[in-house]
Amino acid sequence: GTGEIVKAAGNMALMDATMAALARAEEGSLTFTNLVDFDQSFGHRRDVAGYASALEEFDARLPELEAALKPGDLVMLTADHGCDPTWEGTDHTREVVPIIAFGPDIKGGAIGTRDSFADIGQSIARHLGIAPLAHGESFLR
Repeated sequence: GTGEIVKAAGNMALMDATMAALARAEEGSLTFTNLVDFDQSFGHRRDVAGYASALEEFDARLPELEAALKPGDLVMLTADHGCDPTWEGTDHTREVVPIIAFGPDIKGGAIGTRDSFADIGQSIARHLGIAPLAHGESFLR
């Protein structure tokens, strides 16, 4: 189950809520944030300028997020599907999504194209010391 659900409107308000949640987070907890504007407001609406602006705003907040991390923390940035704002129509456009993982104890490096979304879940399970899941392969070393 979940211990807390926090709602906010807009990517920057969601980042504010995430920062507050991180400040309260106990050891071994999981904070999940869905920055839905990338998908709902810009990707499906094919708003290239809005998407670019939202990426720049989010990118400007990454140093703040990184500075708030404690030893043992892990951040994973990804998407639930591809949605190229330059493509025709309003449907999903790609099967491959980005994954960026970082934290004070995480060594940098490329993890290549993964076989499954389940690799993210398996990596989270490994990081939190949860028994291996039925699917996926952890990319954490």
